[in-house]
Amino acid sequence: MADYLSIRLTEDEIHNISALGLAHLGDAVYELMIRSWLCQSGKATAKGLHRAAIAYVSAPAQAKAVGKLRPLLTDEELSVLKRGRNTRVNSVPRSSTSDEYHTATGFETLFGYLYLKGETARLNALFEIIIS
Repeated sequence: MADYLSIRLTEDEIHNISALGLAHLGDAVYELMIRSWLCQSGKATAKGLHRAAIAYVSAPAQAKAVGKLRPLLTDEELSVLKRGRNTRVNSVPRSSTSDEYHTATGFETLFGYLYLKGETARLNALFEIIIS
């Protein structure tokens, strides 16, 4: 039986996944991290958990997080971020600018990439920077 929670793919396998596929996965990984942190830290009541999570996972919030992370990213991570940021998307939500949405897509691509590489320590380190 496959273990989908601790998956680890090779660089070639990850490269064969589209940037939007990585972003799709990275969005879920980041949201799970945010929800876990909110519950663990008691940052929101059950009623306000969704609203509190949205404050962190929205495109403007993710674009802001990239601003904090960018100087600390490796060349490889910056390359993945740019790959996701430069991906053509079909629409941009009204709640964000085009630049914020593209930057957020790059952010999610990076989180999906690191997750598939099994780089949970790096994900946690980046997450700590974001929430600090």
